[in-house]
Amino acid sequence: MQRRDFLKSAGIGALAAGVALPAQAETTTVKWRLASSFPKSLDTIYGGAEMLAKRVAELTDGQFEIRVFAGGELVPAFGVLDAVQQNTVECGHTASYYYYGKNKALALESTWPFGLNTRQMTGWVYGAGGMELLREMFAAYNIVHFPGGSTGAQMGGWFRKEIKSLADLDGLKIRIPGFGAEIFSQMGAVPQSLPGGEIYPALERGAIDAAEWTVPYDDEKLGFQKVAKYYYAPGWWEPGTHLVFYVNQAQWAALPPAYQAAFTAAAQEAHLQMLAAYDAKNPPALQRLLQNGAELRRFPDDVLLKAYAIAQQIYAEESAQNPTFKTLYDSMREFQKRSDAWWTVAESSMANFMQAVQRHK
Repeated sequence: MQRRDFLKSAGIGALAAGVALPAQAETTTVKWRLASSFPKSLDTIYGGAEMLAKRVAELTDGQFEIRVFAGGELVPAFGVLDAVQQNTVECGHTASYYYYGKNKALALESTWPFGLNTRQMTGWVYGAGGMELLREMFAAYNIVHFPGGSTGAQMGGWFRKEIKSLADLDGLKIRIPGFGAEIFSQMGAVPQSLPGGEIYPALERGAIDAAEWTVPYDDEKLGFQKVAKYYYAPGWWEPGTHLVFYVNQAQWAALPPAYQAAFTAAAQEAHLQMLAAYDAKNPPALQRLLQNGAELRRFPDDVLLKAYAIAQQIYAEESAQNPTFKTLYDSMREFQKRSDAWWTVAESSMANFMQAVQRHK
């Protein structure tokens, strides 16, 4: 009997006996839903999730499809962590400091007052063991996390009146979340919690005196300069705001390794692309804001120094009662000290020289 006839006969016999033969490999089709915390109008932030979905599809020949939903379409804008944790959706795009009320350690993944800038945060995550520490924290929420973009350092917000000293914060009603709200409260202000769509009308009618949002490109869309012309810097409570992709642990474990690799690569691309986009869009946006009535101001030194002192007290108190916070904060702070020392030698000294030269041209 020839070899091919033997194989044919053996196959027929196996089928007759009810023995399964190895099937040909089939391409796995996966369809996920991504819940964003952001509206489509914030095209650069919301666009981070769209880019992730586009690149994942391209890298898997369209077999891994992620459909993106804006904040409120599937779950509330601030309900993304719960939705991913509970497997209501497979993945999400959000900012971890929105969940400050669950655990202040979560805010450290996003940004914290006087903390790491964007490059330092990215360096700590990818180059100094930060990813492992953060994933250990998120495992308690059934989540695998990935850096998902950055705005860079944010602005200090819009004020209806000038802040000339610490005394001007007394009784000031300001829209601000998280650690920033806690610090402003201890400086005499009255923090308010408002979603983005309610900020402009609240400023316009005087229900609040000031509001922080994000960066010039996004602030310009809301027209704040028309109702609160003083635009303050620096945004000391958000020195390098990172966004994040959340993936449900069980959904992640079920992905084929090639699809996990595709998602990981796409998330890194989206992270880089968002920062690059803001670096390109913010300078002309700031110029337009100033041309249209905004007046740029710097927070007085007594405000900055008081805010810094309060922040250190808050971190010490939280570290004493929250082991997860302490582990993350200590690691990040040590990295920041080493990085700042290096930046003083290289990055900062070069930037300071170039800025001084440009001012005199």
